[in-house]
Amino acid sequence: MTDNQQETGHLKRAMKTRHLSMIALGGTIGTGLFVASGATISQAGPLGALTAYAVIGVMVYFLMTSLGEMATYMPVAGSFSVYADRFVDPAFGFAMGWNYWFNWAITVAVEAATVGVVMGFWLPDVPSWIWSAAVLILITAINLLSAKAYAETEFWMAMIKIIAVIAFLLVGLLTILGIVFHQPDVARNLSAGGNYGFVGGFGGILSVFMVAGFSFQGTEMVGITAGESETPEKSVPAAVKQIFWRILLFYILSIFIIGAIIYYKDPNLLRSSETNVSVSPFTLVFKSAGLAAAASIMNAVILTAVVSSANSGLYASTRMLYAMAVDGMAPKIFKKVNAKSGIPVPAVIATVVVGLLTFVTSIFGQNLYYYLVAASGLTGFIAWIGIAISHYRFRRAFTAQNRDVNKLRYKAKWFPVGPIIALTLSIIVVIGQDTASFKGSIMDWNWPGIITTYMALPLFAILYFGYKIKHHTKLRKLTEVDLDTDARSLD
Repeated sequence: MTDNQQETGHLKRAMKTRHLSMIALGGTIGTGLFVASGATISQAGPLGALTAYAVIGVMVYFLMTSLGEMATYMPVAGSFSVYADRFVDPAFGFAMGWNYWFNWAITVAVEAATVGVVMGFWLPDVPSWIWSAAVLILITAINLLSAKAYAETEFWMAMIKIIAVIAFLLVGLLTILGIVFHQPDVARNLSAGGNYGFVGGFGGILSVFMVAGFSFQGTEMVGITAGESETPEKSVPAAVKQIFWRILLFYILSIFIIGAIIYYKDPNLLRSSETNVSVSPFTLVFKSAGLAAAASIMNAVILTAVVSSANSGLYASTRMLYAMAVDGMAPKIFKKVNAKSGIPVPAVIATVVVGLLTFVTSIFGQNLYYYLVAASGLTGFIAWIGIAISHYRFRRAFTAQNRDVNKLRYKAKWFPVGPIIALTLSIIVVIGQDTASFKGSIMDWNWPGIITTYMALPLFAILYFGYKIKHHTKLRKLTEVDLDTDARSLD
């Protein structure tokens, strides 16, 4: 590699199809399923939760097919930030990139802090910051080795989560049939005590929409990993095609089994939280089958999920920072890549430093820490909105330039209905995050709650309009959209 190549940066395509498939699946399996799913059933009832997760699952499928089409045609590390720039507006790409980088840089710190809490289950007398620091060192080392090291680590951590879910589904099914331990009152549980399985009406379902949406965030990493895939034209479509059925299997069946075995008013479900493993619905179902070590087993699985999230967050944020630097939207130093490992080392170090500073605020400045976490809350949904808009513009540009859509190696299903449905549902979820704070007159609104919940929106607007005003950018004309740079051959 020449000095010039090292300066501009070239990532190495080292990820295989199995890596991308497991990364995509692993991104959807985390504490949202293992722990917080219990609270969704208590809020909306078993069938209400099922409805919400099914709808969000369909939305995520459409988003992933949209991203899959673009990532197969143009596999780049910056993914949807690059697509937002090329297909919509440079200001939109700038805001999308920094929005996503900020989200995952903060998430690295949040997950590091969570590791300390999870480890407290076994070793309550050891200061939690020690475990948090250890996991920061671990994921930094993994991300500095190579893209293949990251992919292989994620593959095996995703495998652990999948095995846990499959074991849960088997135990749950045996419990429902009365083969293991005792047979629960499935009819009463699924009907939510005579409420036909729904609690709280549409409002209950809407509240679960939000939890389900957060649970599914991370699936979009397939777009980023495409930039380092050996065969993106094969790996990306394979990963996308598997996502829908696996979401259906793991989430829908898991919610059904939890709702069938545990009554929605069970106080343990009401106490569900992302770090309380003792009341994880998975733990409760395993215990009902007579597995005494259920809590320890699930704590190990949850620890794996949290470390996996931190590891993926560091990977995704560094690749986004690298891609923005290549496009001139971030300092040039971040586009430097180690010639031997193919790793954007300055981007990794900068992201770790930000994560470390955020983590330190969790110890010495709780208020600032909470605001940072709140500011990153909606950024994942903003990224999804950007993916839907970018794909819609990509297809229109493809047609406007008289290119044959049928020659695309992977075509998104139901265009333009798919991206429109995904866009609409994403906006509904964003707006509905905290509708309770808007009750009464404007003077009675819960302004502290509104600010912490919706902080990501004004921050995104500042990034977008700030760049637009400074650089005088305009919406790209469909006939002038760049569909050639970084594109893979259609032949």
